[in-house]
Amino acid sequence: MSFVSRGFSGRRHTTDPRLPPGQTLVDSWPVLTAGPTPQIDTADWQFAIRDEAAVHRWSFDELIGLGVEDITVDIHCVTHWSKLDMSWRGVSLDRLLAGVDTELDFVMAHSYGGYTTNLPLADLRNGQAWIAIEADGRPLSPDHGGPARLLVPHLYFWKSAKWIRGLTLMPTDDPGFWEQNGYHRYGDPWREQRYG
Repeated sequence: MSFVSRGFSGRRHTTDPRLPPGQTLVDSWPVLTAGPTPQIDTADWQFAIRDEAAVHRWSFDELIGLGVEDITVDIHCVTHWSKLDMSWRGVSLDRLLAGVDTELDFVMAHSYGGYTTNLPLADLRNGQAWIAIEADGRPLSPDHGGPARLLVPHLYFWKSAKWIRGLTLMPTDDPGFWEQNGYHRYGDPWREQRYG
């Protein structure tokens, strides 16, 4: 498996209170990839949420039709870089989960290309997470997870799965790809939950 990291050149710790411990501030947006980069056309992209009783599906156009909003957030990568005040456009997970009736507490995010990551369902609700389609005023490039990626900015950025294609609701907090390979199950940058 190959790892790609382009664009990482940062400034060591600053006094900005938005920078978690152990992070370096960057102006660029580094590309970090494990494995090949999927190329998905918006005409072929689909997103699904699987709960106990049904599978809820959206095409790219149907996703956009739910209402796109502008978001400005800080992002923090487990590899020690942070980018502050990054602008995004996307659809709130609250809109997608509005029609999902579930008693389950956890989610496995699935990406085109086979990547997975686990999250508590509560971390995707209440204005905390989006399906992002643009960053810094441009559609997401494939290198950055386009045409759509999960955006969960309060957790380390590996939880913001690139090339998102769906969520499976689960009764237990089963580990995803990086979590099975030693990363923390939750990934709070303020508590430096890098490894588990």
